[in-house]
Amino acid sequence: MRVDAHQHYWSIERGDYGWITPDISVLCRDFLPQHLEYHLHKHKLDGSIVVQAAATHAESDYLLALSEASDTILGVVTWLDLADPDYRNHYERFAQHPKFVGFRVMIQEMADANAILAPSFVEALAFFAEKRVPVDLLVVSHQLEPLVKLLDQVPGLHAVIDHMAKPRIKDGILEPWKSQMIQIAAHPHIYCKLSGMVTEADHSSWKPSDFKPYIEHVLAAFGTDRVMYGSDWPVSLLAASYDDVVAVLAEALPSTWTEAEREKLFGLNAKEFYRI
Repeated sequence: MRVDAHQHYWSIERGDYGWITPDISVLCRDFLPQHLEYHLHKHKLDGSIVVQAAATHAESDYLLALSEASDTILGVVTWLDLADPDYRNHYERFAQHPKFVGFRVMIQEMADANAILAPSFVEALAFFAEKRVPVDLLVVSHQLEPLVKLLDQVPGLHAVIDHMAKPRIKDGILEPWKSQMIQIAAHPHIYCKLSGMVTEADHSSWKPSDFKPYIEHVLAAFGTDRVMYGSDWPVSLLAASYDDVVAVLAEALPSTWTEAEREKLFGLNAKEFYRI
C-alpha cells in the first residue's frame, strides 16, 4: 500500500476556513477528491489520509461524509478539543465511523503552548494513550519544549508529529529543533511526517538542498519504521507542485535505502500507524 499520509479537502462555501482568504488565491477554491486523483494515480498512491483543516466538529463530520463516497480516502483525522469537557462523547461519535482513524491536536494555534501541560490536558491524552488512539500533533518548532515535557508525562502516547514540527527551513536554522526532535524520537510510539516542508522554506526561491539536513535528521532520529510521506496538498501549492513535493523527499533519501525502506516511508508505516 502506498499512501499520502497528510492532505486536506475543503469546500470554501462551508465557511469553516477563516484562514483561507481571497488574497490567498491559490487556496481560495474547493479542493475535493476528484482534484487529487490525477496526482495519486501518477505517483502510484492507493489513497490518502485526509486531515482536518478547521477547528470545528462540523468540518470533521463533513470530511467523514466525504470519505463515504471516495475510495481514495483511506482515513480521516478529525478535530477534537481536549479542553472541551465533552471531548470523550465527541470522540465516541467520530469513532463509530469506519474511516475515522484518529484526531489532531492543534498546538500551533495555542497562544501559549504550555497549556498542553495542564492536568486536564495530560489526563485527556493519557486516556487516548491507553486506548492506543492515533493522535496527530500540529506543532511549530518554537513550541517543542512543552511538547517534550508532555511526552514525558504521557510516555505511551501513540502520536505523529505533523510537518516535522515546522523547523525554520527558510532561515536554515537547525537548533534547538534538532536536539528536541531527538528527545521526542526517544519515545518509541511517536512517529514523524515528512510533510509541510516547502511552505516552511522561501516560497519563491527554495532549493532541494534547503530541505536535506532536516530530512536527514528526521530519518536518523526516527528510523525507517516511524516516518511517513505526506504532501500537505493543497496547502503545499503555496510553494510547490505536487510533483515537486514528492521529488524533494525522494532526492533526499539515502542512496543506501532499499526498496523495502522506501515502501515503509511511502505507505506501510502510515498503514500501521493509522490501522488502515
